[in-house]
Amino acid sequence: MRRSLIIILVLAALLVLGVVYFALDPSTSGIFPRCVFLSLTGYKCPGCGSQRAIHALLNGDVTGAFRYNAFLLIAIPWIALCLFAESRRVRNPRQYARLNAPLLIWLFLAALLIWWLLRNIFDW
Repeated sequence: MRRSLIIILVLAALLVLGVVYFALDPSTSGIFPRCVFLSLTGYKCPGCGSQRAIHALLNGDVTGAFRYNAFLLIAIPWIALCLFAESRRVRNPRQYARLNAPLLIWLFLAALLIWWLLRNIFDW
């Protein structure tokens, strides 16, 4: 019962966030937080542009989402697959173990770091 309640609350919160990100543009609305790393250093973090990318995706602008944060757009299927594997890790432990293999985690981290460097070098 408790697990079901938690799942319902999480889904409700995601629905509310989805409606907010659909309706309000983070570029123009003052309610969304600004990147602290960007404010302090002048460099973009790996997540910079994610809020605008989510807004663009929810409004059907895949190209715009890619321009705001290409790594997020590319990582969404991977994140979804990992969440699915997490939800089924008791039923399918081999799938969970394969997706959480140290090599894959290190490769994902390396890709994230390369993205972080390249977006600041080439001002993406």
